[in-house]
Amino acid sequence: YLLNDDPLLRRRARGIVDHFARQKADTDFLSFCLKQGEEFNIEDAVWRLVRTEYPNINEQAYQALLDSYASELKQRMPLDAGGEQIVATINEFLFSHLGFRGNEENYYDPDNSYLNRVLDKRLGNPISLSLVYIWIARRLHLPVAGIGLPGHFVCRLQTSREELYIDAFNSGKLLTKVDCVKYLLQTNHTLDEGHLAPVTARRVMLRICANLHQIYTMLEKPEHVARFQRYLVALAK
Repeated sequence: YLLNDDPLLRRRARGIVDHFARQKADTDFLSFCLKQGEEFNIEDAVWRLVRTEYPNINEQAYQALLDSYASELKQRMPLDAGGEQIVATINEFLFSHLGFRGNEENYYDPDNSYLNRVLDKRLGNPISLSLVYIWIARRLHLPVAGIGLPGHFVCRLQTSREELYIDAFNSGKLLTKVDCVKYLLQTNHTLDEGHLAPVTARRVMLRICANLHQIYTMLEKPEHVARFQRYLVALAK
């Protein structure tokens, strides 16, 4: 029926096939969450989550796209670049050349959390844009990690000589540790060193799923809310 001449039959058949594909992806992701420890392959986990909503994605194509971004960046990167020059080169490429930006106009669009749609539209939220930044940086063997500030998410480039914080949602704005401390104080949070420590893969996935749970609750989508509630329980164990 997927190849039938009748467009209505094709559409209905596609709906049925996608329904079962989403069910399989849901079971797969839930099992993954239950079996993993604190650290695992975050890219693998994110694509497993994406398939629960977009079961027909071509994951290899997106990985190849990220590989190509990293390859082009490598050609642009000066051999003797210091931390600030590295960040400036990545920022110019990602945010000026490719046009990635924070989706301020529609911040609570669920697509801001699904990395296939973030790469398609070049729009995202703080955590998804940080993941794009981190994944490209890691392909270049750069020591970039995710920092889960309360209510925000940034990247950190840390070497033996430098510690730079990068706000991917705001076009890679460069921050210092003092800026991050000021943010914590302004948002009435304690000066807990844990807020400035790299986030484990499990905490990243927990945060992504918590964001989507909140968004689907706002959008009054009970089936999605129930699904993400299961993910949150599995990830919190």
